[in-house]
Amino acid sequence: MVTVLLAVYVGLMLLHTVNMGRDCIKHKDDLGKGNWIVSGIIGFVTDFLDTLGIGSFAPTTLLLNMTKQLSSDRLLPGTLNVGHGIPVLVEAFIFTTVVDVSPVTLFALVGSATVGAFIGSKFVTGLPEKKVQLWMGWALIITAVLMFARQQGWIDVLGADNTATALTGIKLVIGVVINFILGALMTIGVGLYAPCMAMVYMLGLSPLVAFPVMMGSCAGLMPVASLNFVKTGDYARKVSLAITVGGIIGVIIAAKFVTGLDLNVLTYIIIVVIIITGVMYIRKSMNAAQTAQ
Repeated sequence: MVTVLLAVYVGLMLLHTVNMGRDCIKHKDDLGKGNWIVSGIIGFVTDFLDTLGIGSFAPTTLLLNMTKQLSSDRLLPGTLNVGHGIPVLVEAFIFTTVVDVSPVTLFALVGSATVGAFIGSKFVTGLPEKKVQLWMGWALIITAVLMFARQQGWIDVLGADNTATALTGIKLVIGVVINFILGALMTIGVGLYAPCMAMVYMLGLSPLVAFPVMMGSCAGLMPVASLNFVKTGDYARKVSLAITVGGIIGVIIAAKFVTGLDLNVLTYIIIVVIIITGVMYIRKSMNAAQTAQ
């Protein structure tokens, strides 16, 4: 199953490379606004952060705006998906090959998130986004507090030592259902990374297992989404190319950093990421509520 998944990742890399490469060659004399070095550094930094589980879209949006790399905000969604498409596939490939995880567990969780995103694009988008973000934010903060309490030895409800690499029975069913929901919620702007980390930990899996699961869950979406952005030209070609190159380098360096960390240290990093993400969700929901008034 892992071999099949890796083959899918390679196929998506080739699809994305050909899709973007053909378009850039066609427009080689006019790749648009942007600075190669600045955009490359942005790709390196944001995909380094993405590999740590922090995510790349929000930091990239911030840095692109600060450095004024885009000629129009209309190009932002396409640039994010096209520019980070290959780096996130590299992330998924690396962590799938170096992290010990049950093939059945990995395939089931990645598959359920992908199906969830597909179905979510049709049905979940009608949910009130600000309420989902608010409750998800508080759920993440509470989970992070429980994780911290478990690390300190105050409670044992989160399982012993979190070294498992496979889910079986009812835990596998719970994981599939939750990741399906998380995949669906991605379609209304609720990121999968932090909730997936929390889920993996709560089910007693090793913290490292979260990385191939969450990256694999997202890797199939961005290259497919990029097809239309490239077709319509709604992305910044030069910026996306630079982000891709810088991002791949950032992923390779960050992956070595993450996989070499002591699991206790990694768990505390995950706790911090989950808290930050929870606070961001709550702030987004409050900002949305104020805008609506």
